[in-house]
Amino acid sequence: MDQADSPAPVQRVLAASEGAAEFLALISAEELSPCLFAESLAMVSESGQPLGQFSVSVQPACYEEPGEQEQDCYLVQAASQGIVNEVPCGSSLTAYISKRLETLEQHQHEYVKFRAHPLDRKTHVVKRGGRLVVKKIIEEGEHEVQTQSFSYNCASLRGLISEAANLLVLRVLARRRAVPQDTIFLAFDTEARVCTSTYQAMGSQTQLVGMTAAEVFVVERAVCADEGIPMAWQFYFLSDGHLARRVQVGSPVTMLCLQMPVLIDEAEPRPVFEKKPLDWEEDVQLYSQFLDRKEELQASHASYARRHPELSALLADFLHQLLLRRPDDVVTFAAQFFAPFATQRPPGSAFQASHKPSPFRSHV
Repeated sequence: MDQADSPAPVQRVLAASEGAAEFLALISAEELSPCLFAESLAMVSESGQPLGQFSVSVQPACYEEPGEQEQDCYLVQAASQGIVNEVPCGSSLTAYISKRLETLEQHQHEYVKFRAHPLDRKTHVVKRGGRLVVKKIIEEGEHEVQTQSFSYNCASLRGLISEAANLLVLRVLARRRAVPQDTIFLAFDTEARVCTSTYQAMGSQTQLVGMTAAEVFVVERAVCADEGIPMAWQFYFLSDGHLARRVQVGSPVTMLCLQMPVLIDEAEPRPVFEKKPLDWEEDVQLYSQFLDRKEELQASHASYARRHPELSALLADFLHQLLLRRPDDVVTFAAQFFAPFATQRPPGSAFQASHKPSPFRSHV
């Protein structure tokens, strides 16, 4: 909602059942972690003719609410595009969902391109402070535009599962192979008004996915708006949460997985290489490499000494001074002796180095 817009009226909502908020609170980030993946299904007609594509993606992300600290969340994206009865249609969903499955921001776009009267509907939901602000823009025809804004108190939305959060919740239910009984949640209807929704387990059955027969777990979700006919969807899930089939009750379009995906739970584990004790002196190959390297270094050092005869004179002078003075701290004496030869030494007299504290001990 733009800053210049007037405050949106606050709507009253129904209440979810007592177990709805508790159910959502018990879904941990660890349980959601294997639910973060992308998948794609084909839109087909009742006769099996291809009509389009449907895709869903969930991935980790970050979200920063104005005036608040950045928080880790989930980016949920879904899109469908196809031609039904020779009419292009489609929808898209982009949302940021917190790790507590709260909706931080959600954008929905739906369109049906009738030749005589195209319809375009956009819904924007965003959390601002203690309110969830909704803005709807509906375009009918070429010039008619309707805009509506309203908001909800977040405190009254305990147990709300938005359309984006629903995609994550369904994957959790599929992996659990269980659905909460007699639990009523809150949801958004097609008009972005808060209504009630329920989940129901429909049991397991065998379905052909590509050329593979797989067992699927069926979940039905129903959204009951205050006005209009309740809407229901049936989701057929593989064991790891991948969709094998999605059907909206009463719709001639089915979302179908045409190729068996690589199941997350059945993916090959990473190989583990055990650490073994290494005795290089007993290993013929390693010992041979050690001798070769030793001879190489000795030859290199001897070559360097031949190219720099001043090295022998410098070392002889150092040993002569060392044996002459016989210092108790040989390391400090060596540091002071070679200090004048340092290339990065600051300008100054070389004889002042003996009056400075030793860099190798706390006192001199």
